[in-house]
Amino acid sequence: MTADVIGIHEREVWWVSLGINVGVEIDGKQQTYERPVIVLRKFNNQMVWVLPITSQKKNPPFYEHFIFGDKAYFAALTQLRTISTKRFLRKIGMIPKTDFARMQERIVVFVLNKKDEDPTSGSSRRPKP
Repeated sequence: MTADVIGIHEREVWWVSLGINVGVEIDGKQQTYERPVIVLRKFNNQMVWVLPITSQKKNPPFYEHFIFGDKAYFAALTQLRTISTKRFLRKIGMIPKTDFARMQERIVVFVLNKKDEDPTSGSSRRPKP
């Protein structure tokens, strides 16, 4: 059963059917290979970027810590992926705006490989050439 694709929004946490992993990819659990994810970016009603999440304690720089429902979770920054909204099974809830904004900043720094930048400071510690 797939979700109502119109009802998917950024910041939401959903159970999705990610399928079986290949190599080091995070896969789902049970027969439907489900895993919770955060909707990072919705492009249209058929395609979104998601970050798989785990409740197992993980450390930076590859994970971003956040609190959801009084429990600690970790978003896997290295597992950012584009998926079809047909994979969405059921909505869990929505993370706070502050956690989501911090996650977005970390993704930008991570993707652009700006190792010397602190995403919370807004400026680089390294002098510009």
